[in-house]
Amino acid sequence: MPTKNLNDNDIMSLLIDTAIANGATSADCVLSSSRGVSITRRLGKDENIQRYEDFDTGLRVFVDNKISSVSTNENSEESLKEVAKRAVEMAKIAPKDEFSLIADKDLLQQFPMQEDIFIDSYDSLEPNIDIIRDRASQVEDVALSVKGITNSDGAEASWGEGETFLMTSNGFFGSSKKSNHSVSVVVIAEKNGKMERDYDYSSKVYGEDLKDCENIGREAAKKTLARIGAKKPVTGQYPVIFDPRVSRSIASHFASAINGSSIARKTSFFKDSLNKKIANKFVNLIDDPFLKRGLGSRLFDAEGLGTSKHILIKDGVLENWLLDLSSAKQLNLLPTANAKRGISGPPAPGTTNLVLLPSEDSPKSLISSISSGFYVTDMIGSSVSMVTGDYSRGASGFWIKNGELSTPITEATIAGNLKDMFMTLRPANDLDYSHSINCPTILIEGMTIAGN
Repeated sequence: MPTKNLNDNDIMSLLIDTAIANGATSADCVLSSSRGVSITRRLGKDENIQRYEDFDTGLRVFVDNKISSVSTNENSEESLKEVAKRAVEMAKIAPKDEFSLIADKDLLQQFPMQEDIFIDSYDSLEPNIDIIRDRASQVEDVALSVKGITNSDGAEASWGEGETFLMTSNGFFGSSKKSNHSVSVVVIAEKNGKMERDYDYSSKVYGEDLKDCENIGREAAKKTLARIGAKKPVTGQYPVIFDPRVSRSIASHFASAINGSSIARKTSFFKDSLNKKIANKFVNLIDDPFLKRGLGSRLFDAEGLGTSKHILIKDGVLENWLLDLSSAKQLNLLPTANAKRGISGPPAPGTTNLVLLPSEDSPKSLISSISSGFYVTDMIGSSVSMVTGDYSRGASGFWIKNGELSTPITEATIAGNLKDMFMTLRPANDLDYSHSINCPTILIEGMTIAGN
């Protein structure tokens, strides 16, 4: 007799029902399917074409306070039942975890999914392979046509879509569908035997929202040529301005420092800072899951709770942690519906669309206010402690001299402490909602810059 293959809903129901029938007290299931294509081109020729189509299911099983997680890409009834039974047996011998749980029915009602909000996270228009190839070709051709660009390190264009389902034994069921289009190029310039490279890219939910390919190519070339003749900086204490493509990392450090798991473990330097001033009065940080066509937008979190917009920092004062069910229970607080998870791992707090809001200052005005300082456009390596706040990273960019960008800088190290950095952080007004972490140009006073 042939094995029966099941659809997505049936797979999840079968796994949960089998787990409960075999002794699980509760369970939840995540199913993810995705497909896409990417093309890498270099010097006008295809270097690599990849197509993928993935299907995975994750089951988390609770036997009272004991938990196990398993994953599978099977879809036959017999195999799925074996997976669920094995998960229950694993949970029975697992150590106790007093803080992990699934949302009960009362909590699900308290955090309903706002289905009337349209986040527009799926582009139903699938580009054919020629369109994807043309995007990669255009950005590289334009960049190589710029005088002074001597070589290409490759251009890539991709498209993908995915759908994720979540089902819990307490009655929650939800699905989300997302798409992504992206294009990028890296080019090289050489002078006096020394090579420099830089890049530009665009990534969007909708293909029609991608940055113009000609602009991407010209920006990549412009950034590369600007690096020619780079020098090491003179060591000292200077103000530092972070370009938007690197300032997002500073915003991400805020998120890490207020992550509920770190707060509960007391491994964050903000562990005792709720409702206290932690940053400059110009700092306002929000987490917004409802941004239309936002890369991180979603209506429910990884534990089935309906999401909502949160003010994390207001006028420099910390107002909220990022909490999942486990960290909320440990801190005796309500969750913030910020749980994220993969297929086989447990949930953990995370962000949706993290936004550091702009101020009234333009990037030009911030630069013009500095007689001597460092404008950072790229960073490498990382030594950042969320326990102490100590911060050190390799950086390159441009020296600011008398309010103007001047000499390109390379092989620099910037260092400080995040607690001090946040207190002097000043955002500009050039916020662009193009990423899941969005941050304008920012100025931080008095960092240590090491070079010569």
